[in-house]
Parts: sequence; C-alpha cells; structure tokens
Amino acid sequence: MKRIVQMKFLRILYTLIFAVAVLLFFGWAYPHHLHYQEQYQLFLFDTAYVWDVVRLPGGIADLLGRFCTQFFLFAWMGALIIALLLSGVQLLTLRLARWGHLYGLSFIPACLLWLFLLDENALLGGVWAVALTLLASWIFDHVPRGWTRRILLFVAIPVLYWIVGPVCVLFFLLQAPRLPLAASKKEGTQPVESVWYYGAFVILVLMVVVLSFHLPVPAERLWYGIHYHRYPTQIPWLMWAATLSVFVFTLIARAWAARHSSRPDKTMAGFTVALPSFVLVAAVMGTLVWKNANFKAEKVMRYDFMARYQQWNRILDTISKEKPNNQIGVTVQNLALGMKGMLTQHMFEYNQNGIVGLLPDVGTDAISPLPTAEAFYQLGMISVAQRTVFEAQEAILDFQKSGRCYKRLAETNLILGSYEVSRKYLLALRKTLFYRDWADETLQLLGDEKAIANHPEYGRLRQMTYKENFFFGDRVTPQMLESLYRSNTDNRLAYEYLIAFYMLTGDREGYDRFLHNTH
Repeated sequence: MKRIVQMKFLRILYTLIFAVAVLLFFGWAYPHHLHYQEQYQLFLFDTAYVWDVVRLPGGIADLLGRFCTQFFLFAWMGALIIALLLSGVQLLTLRLARWGHLYGLSFIPACLLWLFLLDENALLGGVWAVALTLLASWIFDHVPRGWTRRILLFVAIPVLYWIVGPVCVLFFLLQAPRLPLAASKKEGTQPVESVWYYGAFVILVLMVVVLSFHLPVPAERLWYGIHYHRYPTQIPWLMWAATLSVFVFTLIARAWAARHSSRPDKTMAGFTVALPSFVLVAAVMGTLVWKNANFKAEKVMRYDFMARYQQWNRILDTISKEKPNNQIGVTVQNLALGMKGMLTQHMFEYNQNGIVGLLPDVGTDAISPLPTAEAFYQLGMISVAQRTVFEAQEAILDFQKSGRCYKRLAETNLILGSYEVSRKYLLALRKTLFYRDWADETLQLLGDEKAIANHPEYGRLRQMTYKENFFFGDRVTPQMLESLYRSNTDNRLAYEYLIAFYMLTGDREGYDRFLHNTH
C-alpha cells in the first residue's frame, strides 16, 4: 500500500515538473510567439462568429483554441493555458494506457505537441482536438460493454469528427476490438465487436466523402484538418505524430500490462523504472524543444511587440545591449530613435540597412508591414498607415481578422474623420474580451471634434497629417517627407526621417537644398 501511494505521488510530481517546464518556456523564453498568435485573430462573443467557426468539421476544437488564444495577449496567462492543456494530454494518455513500467512514455505525445506549438503558425485548435479526442476515448472506456457501447461507438465517431476533425481517427484506433485489454476475452464477442467497429469506420469515410461535395473547403483538408495550422496547404505532421504516438504508446503499454497481469506486485515494482524513463524522455524531448525553438523569430517578434505598444525607452535599452540585424528590428530601432529625437545624431551607432531599414517597401505578407505601418502612423502618414494595415490583415493566411489591425484601423479612420467606418471596427471590438473597454472609450470620441483635438495622440496626428491629396507609390520619397514636414514644422519625426533619408542615400545636394529652404 505504501508503494502504491508513493507511486501516485511521483506521478503527480512528474506531471507538475512537466507543467512548470512548459509554463516557464512559453512565459519566459517564448512569450512573443504567444503575442504573435493573439494579434492574428479576433475572437468575438457573437453568435454569427461562433456559427461561422463551428459549422465546419473540427469547429468546436477550433473555437476553444481561438477562445484560449485571446488570453495570449498576456504571455504568462497564455503559457499557463498551454501548460494545463499539455499536462491534460499527458494525464489522459496515462489513463488510457493503464500505466506500467513504461510510465515515461506517457509524456511523449504532450512533448510532440509542445514541439508543434514552437511553430508560430501552429494553431491551438489542433492541441484541443487531440485533448478532446483523448477525453472522449477515456469516457468511452467506462461505458459497459454490450449493445449500448456498440451503438454509441457508431454514433460517436462521426459526431467526434465534427467536433475535432480528422484527429478523431485516434478514437477509432483506440477502440480496435483486438487492441490488448480493449475487450474481455471471456465475452467471446470479438466477431460482433469487429462488425460494429468497421461499420463505424465506413460511416466515417462516407461522411467525409459526402461532405467534400458540400463544404466550401478543398476536399483534401477534410482528411488532414482545416483548423490545425494557419497555412491552408500545410499538413501539421508534428500534431499527427503526437496523435498517432498515443495509439502506439497505448498499444505497447496495454500489451505489457496484459503480459504482467498475473504479477501485479512486480508491475508495481516499476517504481525503479519510472524515474529513469521519465528522465530519459525529459532529456531527449527537452533537447529537441530547445534545438527547434526559433529564438531568432522570437527576437523579431519582440521588436514588433515593443513597437505595437510604443515602448520606445525599452527599445532603446534593448538595442544598446544587442544591435538588431534584421529588417523589422532595424525599422523599429530607427522609429524609436526618431521618436526620442535621436535618429540623425545616433543612427550610425547602430546597424543600418540603407533606406530599407528606415521605411521598408511594404510586403505582401501579414507580418513585415505592421512595423512599417507603425512608422507611417507616427509620422502622420495616416492614410498610408491605414492602407498598409488593411493589406496586412487581408494577407492573414487562414482569413481571420486581427484585433491589432482592427484597433489601428479604428484609430486611423477616426483621425481622418471617417467616423462611420471607425464605428464599424469599434463595434466589433466591443464584442471582444480585452479590447472592449478601449472601444467603449473611443466610441465617445466619434464626431466630437473638440475632444479629438485635445486628445494627446489623435489630436497631434490629425495636425501632422497631409493637408493635400497626392499619389502614393510603392516607395517613400524625400519629397513626401518634405511635404509632410512643411505642412507642420512641429513634426519633428518627419524632419528626423527626412535628414536620415538624405544621409543614408548620400544625397548631399538634396540635403543642402532642404536645409537652405528651411532656413
């Protein structure tokens, strides 16, 4: 009895160690990947939005993933959610496998999902799909054998397909009649079980085939998943490896348990094996996680995050310790220097990339345009910033909307006086959890010219923006910056950027002409 209590304590301790490791990794070493995930979705507490998600196979898991992702606005809260979810996967794997000497293997599926989440385009809905499938399998294991179980199996697989998507194949595999311990040998019902089992499989296949003719998604995505990865054509191999590893581990563990069922004391003697197996898996999987983590992308996302929240002092502290050497980092670095009036004096103390590092050409992706749009916004090029943000949002690969983009589009339209358009974005943000208060406050400004003029940010930017319409090409020119500065000579940032533009291009003639005309 003492040995059993000791084993239960150790299992709880190992799971707790795993959860803490996940929490510290995502909260301390990988927080900006969580911020990245949050900014490329917009979870709305709205029936039309919910229906649009759940009407497709796997929609329930996707909805849960989106709901949790909104909390990634706060990195430690997001890290806690991931830690609890992966720990749940490990515990359910442990329950389904009916633990024996091979205890450490129960962490492998959860660790593979951890590896899956290292990809910034991996969606949390995929992890929820695995967790819900394991939960359904564990509940189904407690259903008494007989006709009730057979009928429930027939119904559960297609229903589960709609809830979690094709990951439900794991449920099907775990109910295999010849899986060790899946059915009692005394019942002698293997032929009957097999008929119902394969009948349920036929129903699942026919369901997918029929849906491929009626749903507005490519047929192949019904087989490998709609809501597991942001890239529509990307097959999430790591998530599928985690899914299938549950079945493989369960098969091995149950076979081991069946072999040693007549020697329960020796099976419990696995106490001496549990610790080494856990340490071995922890060492191997921990190494894989650290080696495959994209810390270079994490640094880039950190600069983007700091620009989003206008943390200019923090940016200056960061670049004093490590000089950025990528386009986004250099763009944010120069913007922070300009906002502090230090660009023209200190720009060459840091890495530069020509004018591309000052105001880069706007790309066609959803990532790189946002720091550039922040520079346009702070310069007073509000219309250009608005167009850039809108195009970035439309480039999101899984066609979601962005809370960050919606907020900025509401602001740019408010500054430009397009109040009804701004209202549209603000009313949408009112249906969110964390943008609601800001949307309520900003709605009060619509149409109130005096309040906008007195606003410390919107009033200033309205005074700085262009007073005349002009054609904006794909590249910022010194003439655009000069026009921006001459329309409001208090626009110190436009002055800094114009001088920096001449210095980076070596245009001494343009530089002298501008200074002569200015004085």
